[in-house]
Amino acid sequence: MDRSGLNTHEPHIARMYDYYLGGKDHYPADAEAAEKVLQALPDVRLAAQANRGFIHRATRYFAREAGVTQFLDIGTGIPTEPNLHQVAQEEAPKSRVVYVDNDPIVLAHARALMVGTPEGRTDYIQADATRPEEILAAARRTLDFDEPIALSLIALLNFVPGAYEITETLMAELARGSYLALTHLTADFDPKGIAATVKVYEERGMYCHPRNRAEIAQFFDGMEILEPGVVPIHRWRPPIEPAKSMDAKVPGYAAVGRKS
Repeated sequence: MDRSGLNTHEPHIARMYDYYLGGKDHYPADAEAAEKVLQALPDVRLAAQANRGFIHRATRYFAREAGVTQFLDIGTGIPTEPNLHQVAQEEAPKSRVVYVDNDPIVLAHARALMVGTPEGRTDYIQADATRPEEILAAARRTLDFDEPIALSLIALLNFVPGAYEITETLMAELARGSYLALTHLTADFDPKGIAATVKVYEERGMYCHPRNRAEIAQFFDGMEILEPGVVPIHRWRPPIEPAKSMDAKVPGYAAVGRKS
């Protein structure tokens, strides 16, 4: 481990995700683990791309149709353009965006790349998702918690112990009219492949817990789930109807809920 706290000898979820997306910000340990996942789930790159497409569509909905101009993105990962703030500020230039991640390499990129419009504002918090109170306190530097905020938890909760409690803590502090957007790994479509994937992560010291559709819906208890509900990631309001064959290739669900 170097002085920045970056451990290049053990894989990290954010850097493995970068590998799936075809990025270059990973190390041999990340590539080795990611290749093991690809053996279990040959289409995992499609899932990573589906996650990106979902957050772009959800963000455009928030900024363009719901009138939300504040965003809290936890588990940001290594930046891949367009980033969330670019999508939001294209629709609403005054949007404020706060990113959160715990990998030092994400921090290095955040400082260089996450520069928003002159009218808006972006910020980055180096923090762990398992400490939601710290995240909320730091986010108040940039966001007005008396106004609606769109919280995004993309491909995160299946990697976080205590995910229900964390989500509840975060949403409890957000104003009425706020939104929760999430994607989550599931074994509903490929139990064998997901079991092998979980083994890859856990053997390398990373928590991984897939959930079924009903369990994912529980994250939205007390909220209004927007249409089309809890659906395969690529089926949340796509511009073009995806082929039915995609369902078996993208092992995850997506949903958006509104706090009333």
